Amino acid sequence: MMHWWSSLRRASARLMSAATAVSLAACATAQPRAEAETAAAAPALWKLSDADTAIYLFGTIHILPRDVEWRTAALERAIAQSDELVLETATGTDLGKTGRTMMEMALSPGLPPLMERVPEEKRAALARLIESAGIPGRALDRMETWAAAMSLFATMFRGMGFEGEAGVEQGLSATFKDDGKPIEGLETVEQQFGFFDSLPEETQRAFLVGSIDDPATARAQFEAMIAAWASGDTDEIARTFDGETALSPELRQVLMVNRNKAWAEWLDARLDQPGTVMVAVGAGHLAGKDSVQAMLAAKGVKTERVQ
Repeated sequence: MMHWWSSLRRASARLMSAATAVSLAACATAQPRAEAETAAAAPALWKLSDADTAIYLFGTIHILPRDVEWRTAALERAIAQSDELVLETATGTDLGKTGRTMMEMALSPGLPPLMERVPEEKRAALARLIESAGIPGRALDRMETWAAAMSLFATMFRGMGFEGEAGVEQGLSATFKDDGKPIEGLETVEQQFGFFDSLPEETQRAFLVGSIDDPATARAQFEAMIAAWASGDTDEIARTFDGETALSPELRQVLMVNRNKAWAEWLDARLDQPGTVMVAVGAGHLAGKDSVQAMLAAKGVKTERVQ
């Protein structure tokens, strides 16, 4: 296997799902603030239920430093009570499969060099990012713009110590697997990458430009997002997604609003089946005016915050 393929596959595999990239892109608009005391982290947890069904709704961060402690007594009780885990995509925890799927969708012939897909004033910063990522430029040139942006951004954050392997989904999956409980997905990996793959080239290039940032600033901004998540501060999480420049209208509609609507419909329908389920999705989907809970409320389904 060619060296560039191996390097790129490892980098892309660190993307737990398409939502990882959305989280990283959105956090670039957040204002840095004091880092949360992660030892006392208590991320937000909700519950919706009827006479014979209970669904725990947990907001996650797809990539984290390895030393973040996010399990609490309330969360452990919810895990123990749950018969099944539902993630954004069940195969998203198979990092190798995720990377291979991305590569199958990412490569296209006849593309202009990646450097020509950003404004001239951004090219020096892009060159530095490519060099630090260790991904050969010829490999990126063969990739569609969305995929190149995701690979570069994921590699940059990996170098800062933020890892998909330390993300919440990986930890939850390990627990449910050890307990012999099934793990399902709301979407497939192909669907998730397809959201990006279907975006107009102009929007993809805007996403790439948004991925070019000063590493020190990007680190501070992502730490601020982790702090909001760790404290259960949904207002602050929502701000990173709802800011004027957080996401383009196309990205927001495709990656947030449409998905939240689909998940709310799934949750509403799942209440018709007895049992207890834990549903864990990116925290940004559970905050703000277009949150999953807001869409459930519009259907007359009440969610109760339990942490």
